[in-house]
Amino acid sequence: MNLPPKVTERAFARLSEIGAADDGKALRIAVEGGGCSGFQYEILLDSAKDDDLVLEGAGEKVVVDSISLPFLANATIDFTQELIGARFVIENPNASSSCGCGTSFSM
Repeated sequence: MNLPPKVTERAFARLSEIGAADDGKALRIAVEGGGCSGFQYEILLDSAKDDDLVLEGAGEKVVVDSISLPFLANATIDFTQELIGARFVIENPNASSSCGCGTSFSM
């Protein structure tokens, strides 16, 4: 069964830290063609649109457009902080492989 993506508490907490909702913005997760593996994630702050799925937590929003949604079924949107930097990451069970940069994948 395809479930919508989940957003971790860490991801919502990071959005709160950067004041996304204060600026009327949400974290947009989109999938587009391209990248080194066939598809790539686009992650940006944006305004919610009418056909978006809106995931809410801690007063913050993450939005996914209807075209990207099937590619993100059962995925987890997280925020990680490592020595090489901090970033939003997507753990996607639909991806058959992904590249080292973590933003490109194939299905």
